[in-house]
Amino acid sequence: MRLALTLGDPAGIGPEVVLRALADRERPAASMVLYGPLSSLQDRARRFGLKLPEELGAEVVDIALGGPVALGRTSAAGGRAAALAVLRAADDAKAGRVDAIVTAPLNKESLHAAGYPWPGHTEMLAEAAGTADVAMMFVGGTLRVALLTIHRALRSVADAVTPAEVRRVVRLVHRELPRFGSARRRIAVCGLNPHAGEGGLFGTEEQEVIRPALESLRGEGIEVSGPYPADSLFVRAARGEFEAVVAGYHDQGLIPVKLLAFGHAVNVTIGLPFVRTSVDHGTGFDIVEKGTADGKSMVEAMKLAVTLAVNRGQG
Repeated sequence: MRLALTLGDPAGIGPEVVLRALADRERPAASMVLYGPLSSLQDRARRFGLKLPEELGAEVVDIALGGPVALGRTSAAGGRAAALAVLRAADDAKAGRVDAIVTAPLNKESLHAAGYPWPGHTEMLAEAAGTADVAMMFVGGTLRVALLTIHRALRSVADAVTPAEVRRVVRLVHRELPRFGSARRRIAVCGLNPHAGEGGLFGTEEQEVIRPALESLRGEGIEVSGPYPADSLFVRAARGEFEAVVAGYHDQGLIPVKLLAFGHAVNVTIGLPFVRTSVDHGTGFDIVEKGTADGKSMVEAMKLAVTLAVNRGQG
């Protein structure tokens, strides 16, 4: 098993997190290939007394910085190096040279400064893989939460939640759940509005968009229910009533996951032709020079990547 680990933005904690995860006793027994600036790894090892990649048994695919990158600052050079590392890893995954990709965090402002159009990994990898049929899922504690919409302004969410999109994401979750070790595929869908619209008093998306889509999916044999009020649904899911939840927008889904399992949760892009997992945190520009970054989420992302790669083909 060969895992590709991308370093994320070199101005952030990604290189440190990767080195700490590689030194963790709980990391999976897989071959590791690191993608990103070797100079950033050497810098963090020197600053914080960490072992170098070769001491940890890892290969490095060096991505030159191509310009100055100040720690804790956005930059075009940092965004370019981070993106090139991910794209190189994606090429190797498509070619079968690695079995899965595990990513450290990007900085969206740096990506933009480098001239890239993507708001994050999910969109970048979808384009690299040549598919739009992907979704973001977070796994943490006893929750698995997929998102109907990802990086968009809140005022635009309702228009983006269409019957077709509800059906597409639920079908993806239904297809992918066996790879996570689920014996059943009970999926619950959040309402967009408070109290799931309260019969139309607080919004009609539940009645006009979500409920008809779920009825259609049940006609296909998919075990899906809702829309449920989000303020109580995650408690039910965490207690084991459902194998997955589909949330309407970014914060609706991520707040409960991070509250339950911050630092140990994993971000998964489902629908790609290769496995991709990631940490549940950002670039940590505010702590990058302190040497206090935690590698546990990276370790969990590595473990889940191995599981998903082993279980490919199930569904």
